[in-house]
Amino acid sequence: MRILFDHNVPVPLRQFLEDFAIKTAYEHGWDRITNGHLVDAADANDFDVLLTADKGFLYQQNLSHRRIAVVILSRGNWPDVKKSTQMIIDALRTAKRGTCTLVDCG
Repeated sequence: MRILFDHNVPVPLRQFLEDFAIKTAYEHGWDRITNGHLVDAADANDFDVLLTADKGFLYQQNLSHRRIAVVILSRGNWPDVKKSTQMIIDALRTAKRGTCTLVDCG
């Protein structure tokens, strides 16, 4: 499974996601593009999931026609995310194309 980390996802989370192929928006030069364009870029580049801490995705994006899923962290700070790694892994594994899933990290 290919996962794109949005710029607001703590990079140390990557070490807990060994079973996934992780790239960051920064690594692709996408760290400054807006939500809709980021979803377009991730979808066009065959990512399976966009992982973000931007809750705006819940309201701003219609994903029903997309091949990509979006998993949203309720908090983006590393201490809260670290405590929630198993919930995040579970959400990534069960993410369905064209959907948004919120993970409560708090």
